[in-house]
Amino acid sequence: MAAEKRRSSTTSVPIKNIERELICPICKELFTHPLILPCQHSVCHKCIRELLMLNHDDSFDAGSECSMPGSPRSRVPSPSMERLDRLVRSGSISSPGWRRGSVTPRVTAIPCPGCQHDIDLGERGISMLFRNFTLENIVERYRQAARAAVAIMCNICKPPQQQEATKSCMDCKASFCNECFKLHHPWGTPKAQHEYVGPTTNFRPKVLMCPEHEMEKVNMYCEVCRRPVCHLCKLGGSHANHKVTSMSSAYKILKEKLAKSIHYLISKEDQVRTQITDLELLVNQTEENGQLAERQANEHFERLFETLQERKSEMLKSIEQSRNRRLDQLKVQVEEYQGMLENSGLVGYAQEVLKETDQSCFVQTAKQLHIRIQKATESLRTFHPASDPCFDEFVLDTSREETLLKEMCFGGVPDPPLIDLSSSRVYNEASICWRLSDDHLPTDHHMLEYRRLGGTTSKSPSQEDSEDSGVWRATERVYGPSTVVSDLDPDSLYSFRVRSCRNSMFSPHSPEVTFHTPPAPAFGFLFSDKCGFSTDRLILNKRRDTVESVASMAFLLAAERVQTGSYIGLDYIIGDTGISQGRHYWAFKVEPYAYMVKVGVASDSKLLEWFHNPRDTSSPRYDHDSGHDSGSEDTCYELSQPFTLLTIGMGKLFIPKTSSSSTANAASGDPGNRVLPMPQRLGVCLDYDACRVFFYDADTMRCLYERQVDCSGTMYPAFGLMGSGKVQLEEFITAKRLTF
Repeated sequence: MAAEKRRSSTTSVPIKNIERELICPICKELFTHPLILPCQHSVCHKCIRELLMLNHDDSFDAGSECSMPGSPRSRVPSPSMERLDRLVRSGSISSPGWRRGSVTPRVTAIPCPGCQHDIDLGERGISMLFRNFTLENIVERYRQAARAAVAIMCNICKPPQQQEATKSCMDCKASFCNECFKLHHPWGTPKAQHEYVGPTTNFRPKVLMCPEHEMEKVNMYCEVCRRPVCHLCKLGGSHANHKVTSMSSAYKILKEKLAKSIHYLISKEDQVRTQITDLELLVNQTEENGQLAERQANEHFERLFETLQERKSEMLKSIEQSRNRRLDQLKVQVEEYQGMLENSGLVGYAQEVLKETDQSCFVQTAKQLHIRIQKATESLRTFHPASDPCFDEFVLDTSREETLLKEMCFGGVPDPPLIDLSSSRVYNEASICWRLSDDHLPTDHHMLEYRRLGGTTSKSPSQEDSEDSGVWRATERVYGPSTVVSDLDPDSLYSFRVRSCRNSMFSPHSPEVTFHTPPAPAFGFLFSDKCGFSTDRLILNKRRDTVESVASMAFLLAAERVQTGSYIGLDYIIGDTGISQGRHYWAFKVEPYAYMVKVGVASDSKLLEWFHNPRDTSSPRYDHDSGHDSGSEDTCYELSQPFTLLTIGMGKLFIPKTSSSSTANAASGDPGNRVLPMPQRLGVCLDYDACRVFFYDADTMRCLYERQVDCSGTMYPAFGLMGSGKVQLEEFITAKRLTF
């Protein structure tokens, strides 16, 4: 029955039509032992290993020299499925602990060949990667369909009586004919319970094991890392603070999503066929237009060649005429000077005239001869060639024409780049990033254009007109995928677009994207590691731009003292720079898995109270912004306090009940409307002079909440964390501080 089901499922899939999905992006061949990268793309085991060694050739050479010539690790052959599992588990083909003599490079950061994003395989390298057994099975079915005429033979029968296999045992990892299967799986023995399928050469493990904890089965799914994990990974491993679900739940959800997506694609088959027809029409038009462009290009170049040939003939003719004229003049002058030599020419004739004794005859002849002699004498004193041998007037300066010809674009206009919204950030300065087209060249440059669409900044109409509101302004040439635009107006809407240039030919503009600038200049700071920072429960990275709260043993010990109706106290951390005047804005990101994080501002006096009077527990009624809907906090929350904190947790943002929010839902008394989805990025603006603090969705610059705050002292950005949580300041906020 299992074999029949196997065959029926195989024949129901158009397996021959999916070959391009089964091709490794590196070797361009069918996958062989594919591994799943952290970015969810699959790569052949052999290919990713070769990629690691190619990127880190020096480390590989050092490791190869350390290994013994006879060591099995000096050269790992292409292993079978069982040997591959054994090698991966033992680490012979990876770098667990980076043992001396390991052939795998020490550094395991590589670019994914599918999406080109940099991925870090960690200390254990490829031993941390799962094999993609589903993809292996599909590839095997494809290969069987491609070689349907080639039968799989029984592994037990010996030639020449070897029979064709009828089934394969997944436990024995061998194929059997009917007689051999009955012989090796006798009824009533444990082997009779083995799982068997139709004839195959692809044997995979019955249970997927955790690559980090080799003896544990994976039974959960990490939603943060998007990979199966075991219970040890969740209890104390790298997934301790991540949100996980049961494997059955993840299987059901992902299968339903995939089925719905496939059903949607199938339901749009007519639309796809119509679009294919349109694409085929575009292919024909492209072919016709390409041929037309070729003919026109040939005609243009033929005209250029004809013009150049005409000009060339005229110039060569002029040079020849000038050369002949000059030669004639110089030859005449040479003959004249030769006549000045003794016993030849003019001198010889004059010597003969001097022999004349008849006075009248001598005078008659000598007068004209004397004039000629004087001219010859004068020419000797002031010698000038009859013509200039230099042909400078015929030397052409074709640099301008050559430049024009070189700037003629023959390779086509590059496709326009696309502005990357996820990487771009806009404050009083805008850091705009874009993705380059596939056909871009290193010599291409880019022009970013931007314009102000409007804003709420108070300006007179004359100022608005003078600043050319709505007029596109361009940056200088950019040879890269990003640039910075300075001096943007606060609280204004800007539109950006970019285009590429190659050989003076510009591509079309990219689609316009809009960004709203914050209401105040960016405030630069880092997390303070000195004032009140708890090293027991908070982890601060070296750059001091990320803080993480871990539910460690100290958290559990404190929980023993918790009484009913109380919760563990917050661990506070503040910025290392205070505010004593003006308007300032900063932005950050709170990880979605965070249990509870409070963000906002606090004065130095309130911070002294928090840090010097620590409490293991605190009552919900004590904190005005606790989220406890008892009503007690409403009586005093309208009063101006030297701090304001907004609560974020479990993917939600909680608006205080008595807030004067900018949204109607948040301002209502309905608790359901006061719970909003947590923004991907949160912004805080403190107006010290007006004694008000504002909280924004940093992506849309929508004001979520504002209230009055007592700014009698120095105000600091404040953050409180409880349980698992992580806060990361944006790079633009920390960049100025990190450069000092």
